Amino acid sequence: MNKFPVIFFYILSFSFVVFAQNNAVTLTGQVICCEDCWVEKKKGEIPWGNAEDLLKSQSCFAKGDEPLLVVGTGKDSKLYKIETGKAKITSEEWKQNVGRKISATGFVKRVKKQEVFYVDSFEIVEKSIAERDASKVLQTEVELKLKDLFGAEQSLAQFKGRIVILNFWATYCEPCRKEMPDLSAIQNEFAAFGVQVIGASTDELEEKPKVLQFIKEVKINFPVWLGATSADTLRFGVGTALPATIIINREGKIVKTISGVVNQTELRAELEKILKQAEKDGEKQAKLDKKQSKSETSSVPS
Repeated sequence: MNKFPVIFFYILSFSFVVFAQNNAVTLTGQVICCEDCWVEKKKGEIPWGNAEDLLKSQSCFAKGDEPLLVVGTGKDSKLYKIETGKAKITSEEWKQNVGRKISATGFVKRVKKQEVFYVDSFEIVEKSIAERDASKVLQTEVELKLKDLFGAEQSLAQFKGRIVILNFWATYCEPCRKEMPDLSAIQNEFAAFGVQVIGASTDELEEKPKVLQFIKEVKINFPVWLGATSADTLRFGVGTALPATIIINREGKIVKTISGVVNQTELRAELEKILKQAEKDGEKQAKLDKKQSKSETSSVPS
């Protein structure tokens, strides 16, 4: 057997690795979903990465688009297809970084007229616009007053003392329809622990028949309010895209925002974390109260 082709292959492979290591580059740019969405925002001249952009990126990925790294803005911007190098990052993991600005090290190779960036390591240098917007409302109280299906005014304030899952949706929104069974399941599972799901629809009271039909079809088992607006969703830090979900603790403060369809497993984990923390806080307070009571008793003259 002629060993020359095999030896030549190994030499070539080794040479490529050495070449790649000696020509490592560091690129700083934003992870985006596809070239079309980038062009739509005038190649970064309009900031990209708000809640609406990230929600739209889910549709792009569903169509088969893969995350890209864009370096620069405007006519000077350059797109790179992201491939894993030593980092061993999967496509799904890259999708979680969409909208974020990263600094990555690896090597670039031109493949079929496209620049491919093989990433060996990276770090996040700036969170997405959506994440920054959401962080502004965390641990704050945001009031919401809407009409229920009977036309009576309802308020978030009246649910203080309970954990609220506030879901913004609409009858025309197909992703909203998709997540309703999960929200109903969460309501069933956690109602006994003081958790209340509330559906805030952007449909108006005049569209009640359509809303009732939607409720019947997806079997909603929680209160539905009507007349939510984009101004309301913006106040809660989730942009204007639907669906969007807000988790509010017993003190009435926002602890998490979710843009897009909820993941029942992740939502359950978040609720369990909140309940566990509440239990710890309760035990701590009980000990303090007991200590206070003993102190007051010992200070009473005999």
